[in-house]
This record gives sequence, structure tokens and C-alpha cells, in this order.
Amino acid sequence: METRDKYVVILAGGIGIKFWPFSRHHKPKQFLDLLGTGKSLLQMTYDRFKDAFEPYQFIVVTNKRYLSLVKEQLPQIPENQILVEPLRRNTAASIALASYKIKKLNPNAMVLISPSDQLIFNEQAFFEAIDLAIEGASESGNLVTIGIRPNRADTSYGYIQYFPDNGKQVKKVKTFTEKPDFSLATTFLESGDFVWNSGTFIWKNESIINAFEKYLPEMAEVFEEGEIYFCTEKEHLFLNKAYSLIKNISIDHGILERSDEFFMVLGDFGWSDLGSWQNLYDISDKDNEQNSVKGKALLYDTENCFIQLPQDKLVVIQGLKDYLISDSENVLLICKLGEESKFREYVTDARKIDEGFI
Repeated sequence: METRDKYVVILAGGIGIKFWPFSRHHKPKQFLDLLGTGKSLLQMTYDRFKDAFEPYQFIVVTNKRYLSLVKEQLPQIPENQILVEPLRRNTAASIALASYKIKKLNPNAMVLISPSDQLIFNEQAFFEAIDLAIEGASESGNLVTIGIRPNRADTSYGYIQYFPDNGKQVKKVKTFTEKPDFSLATTFLESGDFVWNSGTFIWKNESIINAFEKYLPEMAEVFEEGEIYFCTEKEHLFLNKAYSLIKNISIDHGILERSDEFFMVLGDFGWSDLGSWQNLYDISDKDNEQNSVKGKALLYDTENCFIQLPQDKLVVIQGLKDYLISDSENVLLICKLGEESKFREYVTDARKIDEGFI
């Protein structure tokens, strides 16, 4: 396959509820500098791939609300390569949009799908896994993901069981369970037979389109009708209509859990999806009491806490264990660290008080 036939699609439309109140609807986590590097997660994602892809090989999918943020943070990407979703319809719609657009640009394309919020510590090992995945995806029909060895029973990820080692590094998926409950996730972890789905996918563009036609035919039909509008002035008008017709479903539930052509390459490159405060705490530097502090704080009898403060504020904390304290703009959040399941409730209730709090 020619190098020019490869594309990378960055998914950048999420709202980042589990990083509230630092992440807000007007500027969610992918546009924030969570790690103190001077770059947002989106910019770090682009930088990861920029040496392997030319600017014309990038596609960014985002919500219409964030178009200006993408243009501001990634001026290297031409605006016609930023695909703007008028409504949120989950990852199946985002990937379908990119796939049908790429179909018109290059029918021979090989596509890499990347979230905009992942942290990769060993990029050389990451690209070695990508190369293996590309090899596996070269066979028509194959949909390939990168699997990560789990280190805890986390309900935020999909769990992949693959067929026993057959001497091949590209392994056929046996079962795929998206976001199991804690009991099932614990069973998966203890068995040692499961890996996390990293959310990084590689496939021939024609393979994923065939999968949409097979497993999500109504969505495929809607986007197929848009072929004459892609890359024209009428593209946005078509998308307004299309997104009113398609359902809200993830690529995991819509296709991957049902596909018999799903494969996995095991990756070991230091990975975090930075999906929550807990994930950020796990990778942060900590003091002797396992507190991670960003800002100025005096701590007494306090351990295992993640504290994020404005630089001009001093906070005194006594007697807390396993807590998150985040002071951001007009919201102070104090809650148990690791209970991300409650964040949607927090945001819903905050909205009832004032939209400005979300």
C-alpha cells in the first residue's frame, strides 16, 4: 500500500464530563493542557502522528461547537479536513462520517482511528504495534484494534478475549464486551485472558464501510446518500439532515461486539486514555503520602488525594483520604476520588442551578 493511501482520523467531539469542573461544555478536556506540557491533549495527539503523516492525511471529527477550537489549536489542518457534526451521535456516527468522506477522497485508503485524549509513553513501541495492526488490516474485511493488558477491574473499557496463541501477532477476537459491570470486569481481570480495547483502530476503509452496511445498514444508507455532497458546499446541509436521522450508538456496540472479523494486536507502550480524574491521578507525581497536588496546599493527616487549584489560591486540608479537590473557575468540587459514575449526576444537578456551572 502506498504511503499516500494512509489516513489518521482523530475523534475530538467528546464533552469530558468525568473531568468536570476543569472540563466544561465550552472547552472540554481534549482542548485542555491536563499534563502541564503547554499543549492540549488534541495537540499532543496530532504531534504523535505528524512525523508519520502529511497534513492532508489527517481528518479531525468534532462537534460544531468546537470547530473554532480545533482551528485554533491545529492550524496545520485545512478546514475542509475538519468534519463538523451538528449533533452528538456517539462514535459510530463519527467514524461513519469520516469513512464515507475518505471513500470519496481515496477509495484505497487504510485508516487509523485515534481518540484525542490518550497518553502514550513509549511512542516507538506504539508505532511498532501500529505497523503490526496495519499488516493485519491489509486482509480484506479485517477490523483491528490494539489491546492493553489490564491492571485493575475498570468498568470504563471494553474487554477483549482472543483466541489462544497461534504464533501470529495479529490475533482473532473471541469475545468483546463493552464496559462490563464491576463484577464481570473483576472476573475478566482474574482470568488473565482479557485485554482492554484501547480505542485505537486500524482497517481498510472499504472494510469498515462493509461492516456498517452489514451491522448498521440504516446508518450506512444515510451516509451513502451523502456521497454526492461530500467535498462540496452542500456538505454541511447534508449533515444537518443526516444527523437527524441516525441513531446514537457507539462503534463498540454497533459493530465490534457483533463482528466476526475483529482482530487484536497486543500493545505494551505505556498507555492511559485519560478518561477521568482517577486516570490522571494514577500517572501524576505524588508525595510520600500519595497526594498529587497541582497548586499551593498545606496538607495535614491527608493521603491518597488529588488536588488541583488555581495558582493564586492557598488551600489548607486536614483529615482527608482518597478525595478529589478541584477548584476551577466558578466551581469547587470535593468528592471521593474514583467515583466517576456520579459525575453525570453532578453535572445534571449543576445545570439546574445555572448553565454557567457546566
